[in-house]
Amino acid sequence: MTSYRYGIADFRSIAAGAAVLASGGGGSYRDALTILQQLADSGWSESVTVQPYDGTSNACVLAMMGSPDAGDQLTLTDIQNSVLNTLQLLQANTGCTVGCVIPVEIGAINSLVPLIAAAMTPGSMWVVDGDGAGRAVPELPQTTFSGSNTLPVSPCALATDVADPSAVESALLTASNAAKMESLAGGVVGGFGGFSGIALWPSNPSNGYGLTGSYIPGTLGQAWALGQFLLTATSPPTAADVAAQISLITGRAASVTVRNFYITAISQSTTTASLDAGVIRLDNTPDPATSTQTHTIYNMNENLIMYSSQSAVPDTIAPDSICYYSESTGLGFSNASDDLAVYFDSATGKSTGQTVSIIQVATVPQLYNAPGVLASFASLLRDIGYAGVMPTN
Repeated sequence: MTSYRYGIADFRSIAAGAAVLASGGGGSYRDALTILQQLADSGWSESVTVQPYDGTSNACVLAMMGSPDAGDQLTLTDIQNSVLNTLQLLQANTGCTVGCVIPVEIGAINSLVPLIAAAMTPGSMWVVDGDGAGRAVPELPQTTFSGSNTLPVSPCALATDVADPSAVESALLTASNAAKMESLAGGVVGGFGGFSGIALWPSNPSNGYGLTGSYIPGTLGQAWALGQFLLTATSPPTAADVAAQISLITGRAASVTVRNFYITAISQSTTTASLDAGVIRLDNTPDPATSTQTHTIYNMNENLIMYSSQSAVPDTIAPDSICYYSESTGLGFSNASDDLAVYFDSATGKSTGQTVSIIQVATVPQLYNAPGVLASFASLLRDIGYAGVMPTN
């Protein structure tokens, strides 16, 4: 079993790599940088163990859930309190002390949440090297966890980030499947104010440690490797170089769909289920009036589909990833407002002049093959107006 010890510098690499691989979701990269600086300022200088699931440790999926914009300016304390409150509630209900945690998805924030949980409990908790999607996803049913026959989604603990135990708002939910849990949890998170900690899919003796075989292995290490490539480059790599690295690191096909365009318009709103639904316009000039090529991305937290003004068929459709990378900054980013502000000035309604590229990354085969996942993506796409053919593996 390959085991790694990751410290604060490694956390930064994971956040940078995840910000590209997340397909526009998974939390704000700028918030992730702030959180990691706060962790460093707190004096934490240790490391946490990251390794494959051993099939004998009590585990659960751990994340922050809700609208990225509602969670804008998320702090280390917010995450620490949410983690503590959700894990305490889950452990009290299952009677099992959690020994390891796994990210629900790949993302600048949600890849860090389990690492921060392990950092809070030196020596008693470690992190599983993997996640449920190989990208970020809008809802729980779009994960390999949801397609598992051995890993029940219940119980699910949600809790706010309040430090005072007497003031914590929390909910313990039970549902028969991930789709029903998503509906219940989305309503609760909305009632909390738009974001919350969430701990679910417990893996313990009651289900024969069902996490085994139910996740995509190695994805935290992949995010780390891509982040290392980006952060150690002497100058911003080209989008083609980044796509080549993604293919090399993940074994998945990756190609540049759009290179050095500009974000010229953004429309974003938050749904009742605490998802940020939006439309991002990309043009080949900073001024859309002079543009000769336009691409439009539709998202629900994560990027789901991209169209070109010059084509009758979509450029890319989820579950393939529509990943942001900028040759201007040498970094990836998400659809969170503070990330997009680097590339689009909402006050003026104009591009900032920083270029944006789009890298298409093929879906992890395990996600394609997980029962119900492709149908779940199809349902989301129908909700935003796409009724065409879904991609095949």
